[in-house]
Amino acid sequence: MCGVSARPQRKPGPKKTHPKRSSSSSSEAEDLVRLIVRNCTDKQPLVNTLNKYVKFVRTEHCFLLFEELGRSDKWLQCLEVFRWMQKQKWYIADNGVYSKLISVMGKKGQTRMAMWLFSEMRNSGCKPDTSVYNALITAHLHSRDKSKALAKALSYFEKMKGMERCKPSIVTYNILLRAFAQAKNVDQVNALFKDLDESIVTPDIYTFNGVMDAYGKIGMIREMESVLSRMKSNQIKPDIITFNLLIDAYGRKQEFDKMEQVFKSLLRSKEKPTLPTFNSMITNYGKARQREKADLVIQKITDMGYKPSFVTYECLISMYGYCDCVSKARDIFDQMTESEKEKKVSTLNAMLDVYCMNGLPMEADMLFESVRTTGMFSVDSSTYKLLYKAYTKADMKELIEKLLKYMDKDGIIPNKRFFLDALGAFGSSRASKKSNSRKDGLSQEAATGKA
Repeated sequence: MCGVSARPQRKPGPKKTHPKRSSSSSSEAEDLVRLIVRNCTDKQPLVNTLNKYVKFVRTEHCFLLFEELGRSDKWLQCLEVFRWMQKQKWYIADNGVYSKLISVMGKKGQTRMAMWLFSEMRNSGCKPDTSVYNALITAHLHSRDKSKALAKALSYFEKMKGMERCKPSIVTYNILLRAFAQAKNVDQVNALFKDLDESIVTPDIYTFNGVMDAYGKIGMIREMESVLSRMKSNQIKPDIITFNLLIDAYGRKQEFDKMEQVFKSLLRSKEKPTLPTFNSMITNYGKARQREKADLVIQKITDMGYKPSFVTYECLISMYGYCDCVSKARDIFDQMTESEKEKKVSTLNAMLDVYCMNGLPMEADMLFESVRTTGMFSVDSSTYKLLYKAYTKADMKELIEKLLKYMDKDGIIPNKRFFLDALGAFGSSRASKKSNSRKDGLSQEAATGKA
C-alpha cells in the first residue's frame, strides 16, 4: 500500500503554439471516450456505440479507448475497437497502434495475442521499429514462465542489434535490466551494463533507479548499493525517486541506521521529501514495532508543513496495527470515514487487516457487516480475499460460510489464485494445530512414563 514507485515520469514534450487549444482538444477526446464507455452495455455492444459516434471518433480516441479497456480487463473489446478502426476510411496502418495494442495484451498476460498482432502488423505492410520490439519484449516479460520469458526477451534484444530501424534504445536496456534484477540474475544485469557501456546509448537516471528499485524490493541490498556506486561513477545525481527507493529498501530490511542516513542526505540535498518518503518510513518502523520512531516521522510531516494524504493515514492505521494499538488505528479509521472525502476500499482493507493480524476476526466481521449495511465503501474482491484468508487461518467456518454467501450476492467470482492463497493459509493453520496437538500428546506420554 505504501510502496515507493520508481517508474519514470514522461519528459515534457516541445511547447505547443496553442497550448490552450491543445488542452481543450485533449479534454474533449477524453470526454467522448468516457461517453462511449458509459454507453456500452450487454444490450448495447461497443461496436454499435462506436457506429453511433462514427463522425467524431478518430485514432486518438481509439488510443484512449485501448487504455481505458485495458485498465478494466476488457482486452477482447480492444480487438473489437481495432477491427472497427480498420474499416474506417481515415485508418492508416501505423506502428503506434500495433505497439499500443501489443502493450495492452502483454499487461493482461495475453502473450499469444501480442504475437499475433506483431505478425498482423508485418502483414499489413508496417515495418517494426524499436518501440514495437520494446512492447513485444515487455509483453513476454508479463507471462508466467519467467525463465522462458527472459530468454525470449534476450533473443529479441540480440535480433534488434542487427536491424537498423530497431536498434536497442535506453528504454530497451531499462526494461531488460529491471527484469533481470527482479529475477536475481546479477550476472546478466552486469552483462547488460557492460553492453550498455560499449554501445552508443547513454544510461539515464531511470536506468539506475529501475535496477536499484528491483534489487531493493527483493532485499538484495549489496547489489542495490553496487548499482548506486555505478550511478555515481556515471556522474548522475540521485533524484527524489532514488532517495525514496533507498529509504524503502533499507526500511524493508530494517537497516534503520542506513535508512535514517539516507533521509538526512535527502534533507541536505536540493531535493525535498515527498509523502511516499514519510509513508515508507512509517510503515517500516511499524513493522519493526518501533512506534516511537514512527511517531517522530508523523511529527516531522507536521513540522515541515506537509498535508498527509489518504495513503499516509492508511499507513498510520497499519503501523498502529503492527504495534498492537488497535484502538488508535480504529480512531484514525473513524476520523477518515467521518470526513467528507471520497471513501476508498483500501482504507477499509487496512482496518480489517489490523483486526485480523491482531487475532480479532469477530471485530473484523462486525466492521464488514456495518459497511455492507451502510454502503459506506464499495467493497471489491480485495476485501473478500483479505477476510477469506484471515477467517481460513483462524478456522472460523461460520464466518467463511457467511462470507461466501455475501460474495455470491455481490457477484464476486473467486479465481484460482484466490483459493490457492486461502488454502495455503489453511494448510499452515492446520499444520500448526497438528504440531501443537502432537506436542501435547508427547507431553502427556512423558508425564505418564510412556515415552
